Amino acid sequence: MKQQDFGSIRLLQGDITELTVDAIVNAANRSLLGGGGVDGAIHRAAGPELLEECRTLNGCETGEAKLTAGYRLPCRYVIHTVGPVYRQRPQDARLLAACYRNSLELAVAHDLRTVAFPAISCGVYGYPAEQACVIAVDTVRDFLRRKTSLEQVLLVVFDETLYRLYHDYLSRTG
Repeated sequence: MKQQDFGSIRLLQGDITELTVDAIVNAANRSLLGGGGVDGAIHRAAGPELLEECRTLNGCETGEAKLTAGYRLPCRYVIHTVGPVYRQRPQDARLLAACYRNSLELAVAHDLRTVAFPAISCGVYGYPAEQACVIAVDTVRDFLRRKTSLEQVLLVVFDETLYRLYHDYLSRTG
């Protein structure tokens, strides 16, 4: 797994389902009942108990976040958030930032110290990676300026192109 530390933010290229952290964030769909991409991978790795718990949550609105147990994953919890489908609307950026902020708020509410995020909305939801990277990094950095239980936020990307994009932005703005 490729990785680099940027203070309390760590950038990794790899599989989010293999991380031993307090919580991983699931880029979920509104039903919370599994899907493709990272959502499907998390559901498969966690086992059927995750789906059963998700059925009790009555879905999730775009930008919001909900917490479940991690089940068979090496993390204690999964924070599910629904990113916006990119349509070049002014609210897309606000909703994507809300995904990160609300997930971090939920982590703090449960006294978590380490949280790992995928690149929310960058897959089938079509958010341009350059814009999503800036929103993710800036939102996480702003949040980490507060005194909270969080010690480290991991940004986990799946390919070399995204890794370079995040690495370059973190290096330039660090």
